[in-house]
Amino acid sequence: MAAGVPRVFVSHLSGVPVFDPNGDQVGRVRDLVAMLRVGGRPPRLLGIVVEVISRRRIFLPMTRVTGIDSGQVITTGVINMRRFEQRPTERLVLGEFLDRRVRLVETGEEVTILDVAIQQLPARRDWEIDKYFVRKGRGGALRRKGETLTVDWSAVSGFSLEEHGQGAESLVATFERLRPTDVANALHHLSPKRRAEVAAALDDDRLADVLEELPEDDQVEIIGKLKEERAADVLEAMDPDDAADLLSELPEEDKERLLMLMRPDDAADVRRLMSYEERTAGGLMTTEPIVLRPDATVADALARVRRSDLSPALAAQVYVCRPPDETPTGKYLGTVHFQRLLRDPPFALVSSIVDSDLVPLPPDAPLSVVTSYLAAYNLVSVPVVDESGSLLGAVTVDDVLDHLLPEDWRETDFHSEEGVAHGR
Repeated sequence: MAAGVPRVFVSHLSGVPVFDPNGDQVGRVRDLVAMLRVGGRPPRLLGIVVEVISRRRIFLPMTRVTGIDSGQVITTGVINMRRFEQRPTERLVLGEFLDRRVRLVETGEEVTILDVAIQQLPARRDWEIDKYFVRKGRGGALRRKGETLTVDWSAVSGFSLEEHGQGAESLVATFERLRPTDVANALHHLSPKRRAEVAAALDDDRLADVLEELPEDDQVEIIGKLKEERAADVLEAMDPDDAADLLSELPEEDKERLLMLMRPDDAADVRRLMSYEERTAGGLMTTEPIVLRPDATVADALARVRRSDLSPALAAQVYVCRPPDETPTGKYLGTVHFQRLLRDPPFALVSSIVDSDLVPLPPDAPLSVVTSYLAAYNLVSVPVVDESGSLLGAVTVDDVLDHLLPEDWRETDFHSEEGVAHGR
């Protein structure tokens, strides 16, 4: 690990308070959730089990943790209050790792795990188990006298999966190495039973990414086999435009039931997208582009662009609008392209470098107009603005390509052996 990246021992996290960005306490840490991986890779930390005020235990993904220090955990403020349910591929760090008897790889000596250290990967929001604090000896009186030492995760056997395992656990761990598109291709060629098992074992964010890459029939099949609350969680994790496309394929009563289970803000975005015709700018757009106020600086914009969960197309530009910052925004003022952000000093205001010459598209602009606009101005994303001048969202080039390619492109050309070979 790179120097300067903090390491935290999980015993110090047990019971510590969890706060939202405003300083209000959400609950307390009760455990951490990890996933074993194949190929001798360290276990990945998925999230934290938080006990909220009502004594309900919920799951807080690590992607929504902004800080762990000084005896507290800080979140983004966006928390799903549904009860935590452990999945087959998940391990509880405090509940299942501590006091476990394992062996040192080098000597074969049996040791007891007393503590586990986690560490954030440099320049990313992912966390991994980094080290184990262990005691030699077999327990009882000897346990008190045994030597203690801190070892790397790779020095201990028993915390990785075998490549040849047939369970969903091993297959899911193997899929972690692949891009969502490649996982989707693998899922498509599994039997319906196996596909459902693997989908149930994937975490919400990963399954959401994979669903976005699957043919519509597979999407409907998988979402229909999930428990309704889990299905709503996955839809929340999907890009709103992809969630709207998927929901539009479901029977009306199923669609409404899932929308009612989703968080109100997420459901509102999806409902808004579903109100537009499919092959229009409104039907193609995402409601989550990067929006900044006029008084934001270039440094602010670059910090937003660096977010790892953004697609390259969405990260290519920011949209400057008056409050509110969420779509539909206040008055749309213009766009600042990524290259311009790199050329100007960090303290410059985005309002001073905004490009207001390009006329945004209305939500009813047909697909042909959107395509021509992107091609004519060499853009990868275009703003969609309503009659009142509010930014509604942005259409990215990948969404346009999805509608220009044949309907079965995910099942044929891209995944053919010849296509993959040329892609490499």
